[in-house]
Amino acid sequence: MSESEKSAESTREEKKENLRESLLLIDDHEEEISINGRKVRRRGIYLLPNLFTTAALFAGFYAIVSGMRGNFETAAIAIFVAGVLDGMDGRVARMTNTQSKFGEQYDSLADMVSFGVAPALVMFSWSLGSFGKLGWAATFIYIACAALRLARFNAQIETTDKNYFTGLASPAAAAVIAGTIWVCADEGVFGGEVSGVLSMLSAVLTALIGFLMIVNIRYNSFKGIDLRGRVPFVVMILIVVGFGLVSVDPPRILLGIALIYALSGPVMAIYRRAL
Repeated sequence: MSESEKSAESTREEKKENLRESLLLIDDHEEEISINGRKVRRRGIYLLPNLFTTAALFAGFYAIVSGMRGNFETAAIAIFVAGVLDGMDGRVARMTNTQSKFGEQYDSLADMVSFGVAPALVMFSWSLGSFGKLGWAATFIYIACAALRLARFNAQIETTDKNYFTGLASPAAAAVIAGTIWVCADEGVFGGEVSGVLSMLSAVLTALIGFLMIVNIRYNSFKGIDLRGRVPFVVMILIVVGFGLVSVDPPRILLGIALIYALSGPVMAIYRRAL
């Protein structure tokens, strides 16, 4: 077979392949990876880490639906569940060597729903909806800041220090909002009623937490913790004690932890400037 015939045959095969792909309702994902310094194109996605991301996305969606139905405690718990699942997908990907560009983008979009839209809409349904335009403004500020924070994180992911976040991470911000709703929605707090003062404080908190996501303040990411390595036995005892403390009063303990972490960034920034 001559070179011209080989070229024609190759062109025909390429056209057939393109035709087959154009007839598919859902095209397969293909991305370029580096193997031993060579660029290789691979089809498909990794299942395990993306299952955790999908579960986190569902938890965020469930929180929105629960908030719309007035089940605010359930909505808050769903946001915390989404936070746990979000913390697991990245670590599972790193431990199983199944990291991918698709996974990074999918995780970011899921975070926008679970930790950007969900907590803001649940807070709006719970207390800000009755606060007029200021409630709308506070809700939008939080959502916009979450989107800006995630966009900046994606743009700087290759150059930033993995041990620190710039600005409050969106899961931690969502934990503050969800923890506040969980505590205050309890019938034993404020009689289960949402007063004008509580709505105003909720609006201020929502906007303030939103701004903390985009300020140029460093937060510890805790990504340097080696989950596969050996640790002193006392560490396991502390973990057990931690679970015990959380089980005593989950909403207040979790809100306290989230607030301490949210405040740790500004406090450490002031401390470093004072040195």
